[in-house]
Amino acid sequence: MQLASRYFQDGSSPRGVADVEPYQAALDRCVAKVKAVLPQFGLRNPKIGNADLGWTFCSPRDWVVGFFSGQLWLAATLTGDPVFREAAQARRPAFRYILEHRHARDHDLGFQFSLHAVADWRVTGSTVAREMALHAAQALLARFDEAGQYLQAWNTGPDDPEMARFTRGRMIADTMQNLALLHWAHRETGIDEFREVAELHAQTTRRHIVRADGSSYHTFRFDPVTGEPLGGQTVQGAADESCWSRGQAWLIHGFAQCHAATGTPAHLDTARLLAATAEALMGDERVPVWDWRLAPDQGPRHLDSSAGAIMAAGLYLLADQTAGDEAARWRAFADRLLDGLLAQCDLSGDVRAMGLLAHGAAHVREGRFDTMLPYGDYYFMEALMRSLGHTQFFW
Repeated sequence: MQLASRYFQDGSSPRGVADVEPYQAALDRCVAKVKAVLPQFGLRNPKIGNADLGWTFCSPRDWVVGFFSGQLWLAATLTGDPVFREAAQARRPAFRYILEHRHARDHDLGFQFSLHAVADWRVTGSTVAREMALHAAQALLARFDEAGQYLQAWNTGPDDPEMARFTRGRMIADTMQNLALLHWAHRETGIDEFREVAELHAQTTRRHIVRADGSSYHTFRFDPVTGEPLGGQTVQGAADESCWSRGQAWLIHGFAQCHAATGTPAHLDTARLLAATAEALMGDERVPVWDWRLAPDQGPRHLDSSAGAIMAAGLYLLADQTAGDEAARWRAFADRLLDGLLAQCDLSGDVRAMGLLAHGAAHVREGRFDTMLPYGDYYFMEALMRSLGHTQFFW
């Protein structure tokens, strides 16, 4: 099955034809795998892999519910096969549920609706999908905290005082990737507030999540009343002052995406700083470990293929917005990550596997590692496409 063009829009090749063959072949396998699992999935969406290389599937309000839709829409754009479009649109009730239930909506609305409803609108022109995406963007906008100038992360939990105390006044690195929904809504409506809030959140992220050395916190806390900054912490990483690799990957992709949407120079500079630090922290490794500042007494150095896939996609996007030797540097780093994923984590050719990548780390400190992850799979496909010169996505 021959799918994607091996060339950029100006007709030039990203590398020699022989160099892109493994990426083209891998993308072909990914699309074939996505199609093959549809009868087993039905309308379910994968949440986390099982030991037998099958999936545990999402509950109705899971933050990862959109990533398989994203894979379906990528496959639809590559092949034109209506089976992918029909399978993605058949999942619409799961996203309606989120819009109709207040406690199901949080900072991850961008992950969910960019890859489902915005994708549907961009591919098919569905006005129903457009309205759903705008509804989600409004709900994300409503999470903006004026005192601290950030989008509130997790929900407080209506019947859980301890959870409420933990979540109030907290932003997280992941939200940078969700800002694309607000930038899309601004382009669609011309309502400045969407862009203003996205820009304010990005500025706050740059000041408080991104450290001076280009590493990053997972979360940052503020006084929920005054907005006074209180300090960085982690939930997913090894320690508050460590550097959780997937958080760094979200930030690289997110700041590069914000620069693509706005042209704000500070976003590009921040993406460069984060990418350079990730490059240094990686050393000679080709697949990121889950935390780059893991102390000897903090457990094994588990790999996180999802961090590698997200980062590779973000680096290709960063390369597209720079030039000359700098662009070549980021592209070479992204190639190294993709090559590592293909060598050490690729399940796309394994008939037993219902996913695409092994060795994902969902939450190491809670024992969820060495597994398939739907976000790793989605960004693996996005990174492969970007490596081949594709530039049209749903962010």
